[in-house]
Amino acid sequence: MPALDDGSKTNGISHDSIRQRFSVSYEYQVWFTRKLLQPDNPTLRDAICREASHIRHRFVVVIDQGVAQHHPSLAQDFQRYADHHRDCLQLAAAPRVLPGGEAVKNHPVMLEALQQWLHDEHIDRHSYVVIVGGGALLDMAGFAAATAHRGIRTIRVPTTVLSQNDSGVGVKTAVNAFGSKNFLGCFAPPYAVINDYDFIATLPMRARISGMAEAVKVAAIRDIAFFNWLGEHADALRRGDDDACQWMIRRCAELHLQHIAGAGDPFEFGNARPLDFGHWAAHKLEAMSHYQLSHGEAVAIGMALDTCYAAQSGLLPQQAAAQLCLLLEKLGFTLWTPLLEQRDGQGQLQVLAGLDEFREHLGGELTVTLLQRLGHGIEVHQMDKSLLASSISWLRHGMPEACA
Repeated sequence: MPALDDGSKTNGISHDSIRQRFSVSYEYQVWFTRKLLQPDNPTLRDAICREASHIRHRFVVVIDQGVAQHHPSLAQDFQRYADHHRDCLQLAAAPRVLPGGEAVKNHPVMLEALQQWLHDEHIDRHSYVVIVGGGALLDMAGFAAATAHRGIRTIRVPTTVLSQNDSGVGVKTAVNAFGSKNFLGCFAPPYAVINDYDFIATLPMRARISGMAEAVKVAAIRDIAFFNWLGEHADALRRGDDDACQWMIRRCAELHLQHIAGAGDPFEFGNARPLDFGHWAAHKLEAMSHYQLSHGEAVAIGMALDTCYAAQSGLLPQQAAAQLCLLLEKLGFTLWTPLLEQRDGQGQLQVLAGLDEFREHLGGELTVTLLQRLGHGIEVHQMDKSLLASSISWLRHGMPEACA
């Protein structure tokens, strides 16, 4: 029960308080499968019905437009699957197709329309929203579900490498607002995540490669063995080898889940965000490019920039910095964009404003993850902007031969 604090008196004014404290436990499974909507595949059924298999569960489906174009029978497949499992599943409305990509997070009208649809279809807190798409749609539709009835259960079906190995297995939702990325959002763990590798197999090369940035990120800060594996299999990953890509996605998802559960701050009450390695610059570069740079492409550049900075500041051996940049290039990333040299009206490098924006997003002290060695990240609370400018020049002209 709540604890009653002893009363006290200050300047003749007495006061007391009741201190409340409680915790909420979350649990969700991340499934790995293929042919998700084949009627005899029990994965979706089990994901929805895991806590109550004796009743019929209502659900709706939101599908990324790009995914629907590559899989034109997807909406009908959901209906057939629900019909096959009608003893415990009921598709409450025809699946809704929405645009994918960052644009879907930029328009409040889309968010409100989705919330209106959930209202009109009487989707309540014991119903489910199945979201099929890339990270941007997972973010927007997840936020819509999280803010309807104070939280409708979601089943995420990520369809990109980036979302299967990173954002799709996490606990955050958000939309962009007021010119800031992810300004409106909340922490809302999914009810389940289902990774169907068949969606990855149909991705264009650029989209497939883009998602690998998050694998390099988590390997570089958490797991040197995984980092070395990525280097050994870079050629296979770049050409889309099935076995290599599947193993990469699973290991990356596993490391992200370990961090969420084990780092002690799943809802990011503190300032440290090691999984945002490379992200302060990435978020700014995405906005500066009007999202022509994908998130993964921007993260790769951001990691390269921070790694050069760590090397130039003496924190990281230069050979290790060169090794990380070489891995990114072997995977297919370009580590330079002219946006890095773009200046504002006062002649300042525009990308460096991303540091202040990142600090504000953290909600307190600036905390940036840098590499001390490959496989081990540390947090710093200051970054020298003149040294960052030098690091940009280093990226522009390539690393010294002694480091490469």
